[in-house]
Order: sequence, then C-alpha cells, then structure tokens
Amino acid sequence: MAADPATLINWGLLALEPPGWGGVLLGGLLNSIKIAVGGYALGLVLGTGGAFGKLYGGPVLKDLLEVYTTLVRAIPELVLILLLYYAGTDLLNQLMAAMGYGPVDISGLAAGIFVIGVVQGAYSTEVLRGAIKAVPAGQIEAARAYGMSPVQIMRRITLPAMLPHAIPGLSNLWLIATKDTALLAVVGFSELTLVTRQAAGSTKAYLLFFCAAGALYLALTLVSNVIIRIIETRARRGMAAPA
Repeated sequence: MAADPATLINWGLLALEPPGWGGVLLGGLLNSIKIAVGGYALGLVLGTGGAFGKLYGGPVLKDLLEVYTTLVRAIPELVLILLLYYAGTDLLNQLMAAMGYGPVDISGLAAGIFVIGVVQGAYSTEVLRGAIKAVPAGQIEAARAYGMSPVQIMRRITLPAMLPHAIPGLSNLWLIATKDTALLAVVGFSELTLVTRQAAGSTKAYLLFFCAAGALYLALTLVSNVIIRIIETRARRGMAAPA
C-alpha cells in the first residue's frame, strides 16, 4: 500500500519553538510587513509630491520628475534594489568621509524601506496624477470662487475627490510592495523569503517551507483585500454606484 503523502511531511518543522522553524517564518513575515508598510508610506509621500509637482510645478521640476518616474519604471526592480542598496550605501559613506566623518552602518530595515519607497514613489506619482486629473474642473473653480487658498482647495476638494479614483491603483501598489520585499533577500535582509530559503536549506523540506511561505503571503493578501474593500467603501460614500 502506498504511503499517505501527508505522513511523509514532518509538520513538526513548522512548530513555533525550536527545532521547529514556524517562529522564524513568522518573524520573517513581520519584517516583510514592516518594510512594505514603511516603503509604501514613503512612496505615498514621494508620489503625492511628485504628482502635484508634475501637474503644477515649473518646467525644471516637471522634467526632473519625468526623468525619475521614467528611470524607475524602466529599470527592473531587482537591478534598482541592488543599485540603491549597494551603490547608495557606498555613495553615502564617501560623502561622510569627505566631510570628515566615519562610515555609517545603515540598518537593513531602513535600507529596505528606502529602496521600496523610491520604487513605489515613481508608480504612486503616476497613479495620483491620474486621480487628480479625474477631479472635475468645476469643483476646483467653485472652490476658487469661494475664496479658498490653494492649500484649502487641496485639503478640502482635491484630496477627498481624488481618493476614490486613486484607491484601485494604490491598492495594487500595496500588494506589489508586499511582494517586492522578497527581492530584498538578494541583499541578505531577513524577510520571509530569505528565512524560508534558510529553513528549507537546513532541513531539505523545500516543499513544506515554500508552501508555508506561499500560504503566509496569501493570508497577507487576503487580509489586505478586506481592508482595502472597507477603505474603498468609505471613500465612495455619497458617490453614485458604477453602472
């Protein structure tokens, strides 16, 4: 009689306590979430500034932002991560040495957030620019007629009106950010993919650990989808339902 495949899998390897690796995998997932949240937040800041700069900035600023978004979207993300992580750290230390300071030891978490944030910022710029352009011009003109300042128009009219148009694109960028954290394994940061490789390499249980990692990424995506759906529902309150 053939053995049951389930009996061939050592489920004890997923225990939270050693010799199980479950706690290590959850720690890697937590690091992935930290990088994704930090990088996504930084990307939103860069994207908001980039979108308004592209729409309302001067010619020089518009050209610089166009170069930024084009380069980031054209170069593969893995190459960007290697470039920003290694070359960026080396450049920073050279600048510190030129100013008479010693080398700076940059944490993997901070470097990961910066790298993901720069990548996310380029895509967020285009998503938010399109959302801002989707705001009816009549609403902006009405706000000006009421005497609102540009800051008041942005806070009271533009940002609330653009949010329903931006959420679908921004939600996709969030899900992309959670997956892009796996690319940081190539620079040695202990996120979920790297610790999964270490666990699988140590135990030779490749199927078990990579399926477990896939399940954790899936769980993160499902939870994210629920939160995104709640945010989108709240943002679209008072708007006509799509036909």
